[in-house]
Amino acid sequence: MTEGKTLQEEQNSPNLRTEEFSLRRSIEFISSLISLSYSIRVFPTKWLSIRTKLEQLNSGLIAAENCSFDDNSVFSDLVQSIQSTATECHDLARCCVDLTYSGKLLMQSDLDVVSSKFDLQLKDLKRIYTTGIITFAYAIVVSRPGIGASYSDLKFYVRDLYTQMKVGDLKMKKGALISLCEVLQDDDRYVKIIAELGELVGLLVGFLEYEEACIQEKSAEAISTIAGFDSCKGELVGAGVIASLICVLEKGSNVGKESAAKALQKLTENLDNVWSVSAHGGVTVLLKICKDGDFSGELIGSACRVLRNLAGVDEIKRFMVEEGVISVFMKLMRSKDKIIQIGSIEFLQTMAYLDEPIQQKFSREGGTQSLIHFLDPASGSSLKTQAIALRAIDTLCLSSMDSLDIFMGTQFLNWVVSLMHNGDAIVQELAVKTAFHLCGISEETKKAMGDAGFIPVFISLLDSRSSEIREIAAAALSNLVSVRRNRKKFIQEDSNIICILQLLDLEKGKSGINKFLLPMLLSLTDSNTGRRKIVNSGSLKHLKKLAEAEVTEAKRIMKRLSENRLLSMLNGIWNS
Repeated sequence: MTEGKTLQEEQNSPNLRTEEFSLRRSIEFISSLISLSYSIRVFPTKWLSIRTKLEQLNSGLIAAENCSFDDNSVFSDLVQSIQSTATECHDLARCCVDLTYSGKLLMQSDLDVVSSKFDLQLKDLKRIYTTGIITFAYAIVVSRPGIGASYSDLKFYVRDLYTQMKVGDLKMKKGALISLCEVLQDDDRYVKIIAELGELVGLLVGFLEYEEACIQEKSAEAISTIAGFDSCKGELVGAGVIASLICVLEKGSNVGKESAAKALQKLTENLDNVWSVSAHGGVTVLLKICKDGDFSGELIGSACRVLRNLAGVDEIKRFMVEEGVISVFMKLMRSKDKIIQIGSIEFLQTMAYLDEPIQQKFSREGGTQSLIHFLDPASGSSLKTQAIALRAIDTLCLSSMDSLDIFMGTQFLNWVVSLMHNGDAIVQELAVKTAFHLCGISEETKKAMGDAGFIPVFISLLDSRSSEIREIAAAALSNLVSVRRNRKKFIQEDSNIICILQLLDLEKGKSGINKFLLPMLLSLTDSNTGRRKIVNSGSLKHLKKLAEAEVTEAKRIMKRLSENRLLSMLNGIWNS
């Protein structure tokens, strides 16, 4: 007995079982025809098109299994028509598999006829759903698959959700969308299933145009998730998702806008989609969101990232500059919202990269000071904001003399030293790289860095676990010590020389930094104090080994030290 119907109702519906049997038979027949089509090796393009239509028809028929036809013969007639065309198609498929057709042109013509019939039937099926000729008569509640459920269980569940979205009322559509969004967060296999059920993607895109905010919001949320998977991106774009997402950005609720922006961010990682966003007016809509500044940090941050992707195209970048985007994002960079801070800094960094006019405008409008402010321990900036700011400083500011003057006139150097010494691992690495680039700019910068305490911090980093940090620290230290004033600071601490000499030990596996340490030691031998402290360090054995191994700079250092000892002996004899 069918759930929701009395025995009397069953008896008064003599055609019901016949209609259900006919529908089920058509579904099974089309499924077998789809399987058969994969065996066909001739006319591949035409059969791919036919198979796509068969899959769409099958999805539509499966969705109707839990529905009532309201004693209307329209759907029953359509099922019979589909069955008839499918039977005709099956005969053609068998001829193509067995290669028993009489001529290529005739077969191509027959396939075109069948394909056209399927097109008309798809339109009729869509119209039936749209007009409500079939509706849910009863609902079999399909439980959400548990952890470790099989792929077939997941697929059955998604098909049920698809049915509810396709023919259910507003409440049922909303519930199905909520359930879909939940499972998409839990298991990536659901994304693969959605990619296989191509019509579900089209249904979600269509929901973006719904007037009911809840339907639009949840469909945008689902799309923002599946847009992160390559298997679905092409299907989404083919279904017209970009234009629909831009409409949501322009007219949807704030919740819908956030999901739409996240989806566009993922889709615009592909250059072709960048042009599509521009063609549908997306640049203007996104700029308006950022200019207004009245939206949530999530929305503005996502809009920043979409625009950053779009800025990779010169024509779009020039348009944004003409629209005053630099000033807009300079203002956003000073927001108290950390998401907006990060999004705007990354956008400006992309815009200004290798673009001197934009870099100059950035500097003139106070961009350098704003970036420096994020490094101030009192600013309360997050570690991620500090990391982004350091990257931007490294990219945008170190080549500008105006910016260098600002660095020297602020606490910038002290804050960088602090981040190198106490910062998070990622922030520390970025601070070290920034300091390395700074010390290669000018003599005055090197002197200022020596005064700010960079030398002991670089020495401590020579023993870092990271080989990259060790090499950068050694190179920077060698650079700083090339200045006489810094060299004197370095020599004053006996432990500095002992540390460098001990690091020359080949057995410690840190020989990669010797190419920087040896030239530094060589420069220290320019002074009597430097030579004397090296000789008296008690740590010459590693240097001697390198000299014995014919390492040129080690031999030069040992030669200078030997000359110094000989002079000392002669001076002693002379004075006696």
